[in-house]
Amino acid sequence: MSQATLHVLQTCPFSWKVRGLIEHLGLDVDEVQVNAMRTKKELAFTNGWNKVPVFTDNDGEVVVDSTPIMVYIDEKYNDGALSDNSGNERYDSMLAHVDEAWKRATIPILYGSLGAALSTTRRVSKLEKFGFISRRLYAWAGFPIMWGIIARKRVKKDGRTPKKLWHDLLTEYTSSFDGHAYFGGVEPNLVDFAAFGYMRSISPFKQFKLLEEHELGMKWYKSMEQQLKYIVPCYQLLLGLKHKRLTQITNV
Repeated sequence: MSQATLHVLQTCPFSWKVRGLIEHLGLDVDEVQVNAMRTKKELAFTNGWNKVPVFTDNDGEVVVDSTPIMVYIDEKYNDGALSDNSGNERYDSMLAHVDEAWKRATIPILYGSLGAALSTTRRVSKLEKFGFISRRLYAWAGFPIMWGIIARKRVKKDGRTPKKLWHDLLTEYTSSFDGHAYFGGVEPNLVDFAAFGYMRSISPFKQFKLLEEHELGMKWYKSMEQQLKYIVPCYQLLLGLKHKRLTQITNV
């Protein structure tokens, strides 16, 4: 059997969702960084999907789309313990809500003002795998597109500042715990890891400090960090080699 792999974009929130689950379970997986401008070519084996993340199991099975990948990994390597409430209305509705609302909230927090958009695109250009010319084009030409065409419209349509939007999401989410530490109860479930991935994807950027001001949200977030069976700091992952094996380095 070959080594299992996870194809990612380093700053992609969907990649962070799967990465957190892999870290939690302590799986031995090769992480392969995809060239952001060549996804169609480098992901040609996905038969037209052409988006990250892509999980290739050690038997060659290819699974695409972040939530289905998480379900697949949980069922195969964890006896489905994190998704055993699938089919329950509370579980299904919150997972769908997180995958829609939290996904849409990542663009406004990162690109919701001209200054934020410039800072984010410059950071992304350093972290992602670009060519020499495309890296510079994205760093200086990408921010007006991300801000002016995408983020500004979302902020205007929503009517809240990006900070208020995220604080509302975190308040809504933590209020659903019914007195427990996690949405999953005493222990986190797949919904928690999905939400954690979206929030964690913002952590390499300075805008994360706006989320840190939400006390209950950060209490949950830090508790989720403690659920990882090996801890590879975000910045080590983001600044690492283009091929990085995610291996268990410590038990907690």
